[in-house]
Amino acid sequence: MQTIKAAVCREFGAPLIVEEIQLAPPGLGQVEITLDAVAICHSDISFAEGAWGGHLPAVYGHEAAGVITGVGAGVQGFAKGDSVVVTLIRSCGTCPSCAGGKPVICETAFDTVNGPLKTASGTPLDQAMACGAFAEKVVVDQRQIVKIPAGIRKDAAALISCGVITGVGAAVNAAGLRAGQDVVVIGAGGVGLNAIQGARIAGARRIVAVDTTQEKLEIANAFGATDGVLATEDKPWKAVHRALGGRGADAVLVTVGAIPAYDQALRYLARGGKAVLIGMPHSGAKSAYEPVVLAALGQGLIGSKMGDTVIQRDIPWIVDLYQQGRLKLDELISGRWSLDQINEAIADTKTGSARRNVIVFHHGAAPD
Repeated sequence: MQTIKAAVCREFGAPLIVEEIQLAPPGLGQVEITLDAVAICHSDISFAEGAWGGHLPAVYGHEAAGVITGVGAGVQGFAKGDSVVVTLIRSCGTCPSCAGGKPVICETAFDTVNGPLKTASGTPLDQAMACGAFAEKVVVDQRQIVKIPAGIRKDAAALISCGVITGVGAAVNAAGLRAGQDVVVIGAGGVGLNAIQGARIAGARRIVAVDTTQEKLEIANAFGATDGVLATEDKPWKAVHRALGGRGADAVLVTVGAIPAYDQALRYLARGGKAVLIGMPHSGAKSAYEPVVLAALGQGLIGSKMGDTVIQRDIPWIVDLYQQGRLKLDELISGRWSLDQINEAIADTKTGSARRNVIVFHHGAAPD
């Protein structure tokens, strides 16, 4: 076991504590990655607030990039020195979901409490979401990582691991958008901006962003939205219909966990359209629909976890789009922070104005 620094959650709703923890060496099929960057996702914040329960103490963080510094037995295709992104998608490869091309909903359970992390005193420490990336290093399964070119900045690459694949994948994989279709994206935060990018890349005719502030709508426009509607308007779906020439959208992508967004999602749809549910409300939160409307208008609801992504297929494609200048990553970064500043970075993220705040590990160098 080696000693590293990590931001530990010891009480739901309390500030994270940066402390020394123990990290086991990589075992069978595992790799050790020294992280250069980890972004703060709203899911990390929700977990730390106790929205979905879980074991404490825990190390959260799951949107990361770094360099492989250790390789366990049985690892194939990776070597020390490789630059990689780290995801929470830990797939067994053999269950019905994995074998059916849906690794994001792998059915094989994994014990994160008795994983590679221990507290400094040797007691169990949850490697939350099979990552535990609010730390200097992680040990994860080789199926959770994808190699990237060494020249790509790790702070930008880290965003691919969750926010980018979730948003782009929701548009391309889950919604199955075709050229010429119309799309509404509810929420113009980190995931929403990437859903807008995914819709643009898929060839959508009109992409309408819906959010609560004009500032976010202007940012959405820079990422490819053709129109913006304030969610605070009375019956904002009517403004969307006007923007789309008098009809609803072929797909509505709900990227926030706010229940009002779910309650209103169907109102934006055209006949035969579908709402893709991406944002994660707290456990116990409920939304209501009138089923006869869906049946009569041929509409549908579908959940999308992590953009229905196959990381070994989709991440190299996304990296290539970025290198071509067709997909924005750098512009998603709102601020760069050190690990010791993680609570300030979380507080800034909770204001709703940040796109993505990133914790950087640059050998003691101060963040930009």
